Amino acid sequence: MSAPETAATMAPETARRTRRNAAVLALQAAFREDRFFLMLSVFIGIFAGLIVVCFRLAIDWCNIFLLGPVPHAYSVRLLIAPVVVSFVVAVLVLHVFRGVRGSGVNQTKAALYISNGLIPLRTSIGKLITATLAIGSGHSLGPEDPSLQIGAGLASFLGRKLNLSRDKQRLIAPVGAAAGLAAAFNAPISAVLFVIEEVIGRWSAGILGSVVLGAVSSVVVVRWFLGSEPLFRIPAVALARPQELIAYSVLGIVGGLASVVFARAMGNFSRQLRAWPRWTHYFQPSAGGFLIGLIGFLGAPQVMGAGYNYIDQAMHDQFTWKFLLILAGLKIVATTLSFSSGTPGGMFAPTLFVGAMLGGAVGGAERHFFPHLTGSTATYALVGMGVLFAGFLRVPMTSVFMVLEVSGNYSIILPVIVANTFAYVISRSLQPVPIFDLLTRQDGLQLPSLEEQREETVLRVEDAMQDLDGPLLSSDDTVAAALRRIQDADQDAFLVQIRPAGWNTVTRDLLRKLNGEGKGELSLLTVLPVRQIPHLFPDLPLDVALRFINRVPMIPVVNRADLSKLEGIVSSDAVLKRYQSDREPID
Repeated sequence: MSAPETAATMAPETARRTRRNAAVLALQAAFREDRFFLMLSVFIGIFAGLIVVCFRLAIDWCNIFLLGPVPHAYSVRLLIAPVVVSFVVAVLVLHVFRGVRGSGVNQTKAALYISNGLIPLRTSIGKLITATLAIGSGHSLGPEDPSLQIGAGLASFLGRKLNLSRDKQRLIAPVGAAAGLAAAFNAPISAVLFVIEEVIGRWSAGILGSVVLGAVSSVVVVRWFLGSEPLFRIPAVALARPQELIAYSVLGIVGGLASVVFARAMGNFSRQLRAWPRWTHYFQPSAGGFLIGLIGFLGAPQVMGAGYNYIDQAMHDQFTWKFLLILAGLKIVATTLSFSSGTPGGMFAPTLFVGAMLGGAVGGAERHFFPHLTGSTATYALVGMGVLFAGFLRVPMTSVFMVLEVSGNYSIILPVIVANTFAYVISRSLQPVPIFDLLTRQDGLQLPSLEEQREETVLRVEDAMQDLDGPLLSSDDTVAAALRRIQDADQDAFLVQIRPAGWNTVTRDLLRKLNGEGKGELSLLTVLPVRQIPHLFPDLPLDVALRFINRVPMIPVVNRADLSKLEGIVSSDAVLKRYQSDREPID
């Protein structure tokens, strides 16, 4: 063989070897990046935990310095501190840290979907400073949501410094968000579920592994410095009799209605204040702070700040049920004033507070009028916390696991599920737009509504599936026999079943061509191309069919238990008509 012939023969082999080597190197690089990302998730959790420890200590110190060790009614501090500090916070938000307004959940979600996970480090620093001042001075807000944004910002900063790929940059912010929320809440499972349920909206093994590592490592750091004690000292809780589920159902109904009132008040008041002239934004936080301080001054300092210690007191029967009901209503008012005025801070702690007070109040009232009920105040308060989470924040899965994780008692899972279901259904019926989506749209952003995605009816292959119109050919048929079988059919393409469980298609023109070439007595298996077309199952999402409908004229739909059993077919026309018909059934 001559040299030119040898070179021509070796060139394709060399090209294939080069492509194969490049693919192997790319796979190795991706594998190394995945392993590196998992290690990075641990470090993100450690750093987020350290920052949240500082954040929580700073809030406590600020609260003691501004309001005193234990805020008391009729203390002038309660009127002065929120007003003065709120004005400072307003100036910082309007001129120095312009991205810190809000809770932090929507801002993190916006960064994920709009900015490829980019959160400036300046925003995280500003959130820490302004939220510390706001919560420490008595605004009815919590540290959890800001911690989520702070953790996400830290992770985003590390991702940029390490030059991660764009896909990893999008993923790293939710890892930091879960780490920050887990550290603030001291509950890694709830943090992971919330980030997946509300921020990411989807999960895979890679996402779940990274988020879990970040959340767990941050909680380890927090417990190392602040101890392993949970947020609340939970008394013994249990479901004494199944009949008491009726009482918890009532709590779910009341909590669902309260969630609607809470969400509507916050949404409407926030929209109205945003429309006021810009110069008023300097004084809106101070006005809100003054009104909140006035509530505390006149006898309810419990509504100021996050209020964790008062949740603990409510669980131990230190308030009457009537006062608990008053505190729940005042907390809704105070939180609406704080958040709607643009003061940075979170909604988690106020939601827990309202839920605990409302649960304790409903439980106390039910036991007062129906003494045979034996549920403790702590049980009702815990269930109430989950009820408000499900109804107001609209995260049903997180609400269940949050209560279980906080209490460490799985005996109340049934009351939690029953009450949360009532609250979620009522809230969704009366308040169609969740509070996070509502606030996002007020910011002028159109982010995907993860609740709408969860609740949306999924079209499946069976919805566009049709019966086979025409003969089903077999790979054992000869070309001549196949032509005879299709001579009265109207269509031009036909489905061929290849034994034992394969499928192919053939056109009338191809069969005529093969027959004209003298191949009429050969089987279809012999003359058709080796390739086989894909098959689908009836329960698959319909969008799976979109990957194939432009390649073949029809796709067989088969039974999962018997791949040779044809259930029907889908075609490009059927799929498109199904999407265009607004879910009207196809004839």
